[in-house]
Amino acid sequence: QVQLVESGGGLVQPGGSLRLSCAASGGTLNYYAIGWFRQAPGKEREGVSCTSSSDGRTYYADSVKGRFTISRDNAKNTVYLQMNKLKPEDTAVYYCGTTSICLGLPPSTDFGSWGQGTQVTVSS
Repeated sequence: QVQLVESGGGLVQPGGSLRLSCAASGGTLNYYAIGWFRQAPGKEREGVSCTSSSDGRTYYADSVKGRFTISRDNAKNTVYLQMNKLKPEDTAVYYCGTTSICLGLPPSTDFGSWGQGTQVTVSS
């Protein structure tokens, strides 16, 4: 079964940028749709973005449209989340997971192979 490891989080000032990575082992990511989720303290895990495996379609939560970009590097077996113009409300632990298809943003219950997450903190 594919295993995922997230990285790239950190502390950044409002308006700054980070690029998160979701690296896979034990399987090939291009067979899966991949989603990024985030979870802030006391809140439910929410979908941020999803990329299909077959047609390259991407989907974003309204709160991140125009600021975040999801992409794949199949040669590196990695999916990225480029986050620009970060806001304090983006602060959360970010997770990636696999699913069979994403049409829009499926619920987190449709995903598996979660990594351990990476902390993103946006603060001045």
